[in-house]
Amino acid sequence: MKLKVIIHKAEEGGFWAEVPAIPGCVTQGDNFEELLKNLYDAVEGCLSIDLKDVQLEPQDEILEIAV
Repeated sequence: MKLKVIIHKAEEGGFWAEVPAIPGCVTQGDNFEELLKNLYDAVEGCLSIDLKDVQLEPQDEILEIAV
């Protein structure tokens, strides 16, 4: 999966970024390398769900895919 990310220079220094395809998915970093690491963590967190909150029927299955 490829996502477009908008990177902004923060007024106080460093960077912050947003992922328009995932509403509310934003992060920051003191430098570009930290921002990039934080972006991967933010996207993973924004796309993760807690299965204990999902109602499954006995015939339902969970499948994990990589995109």
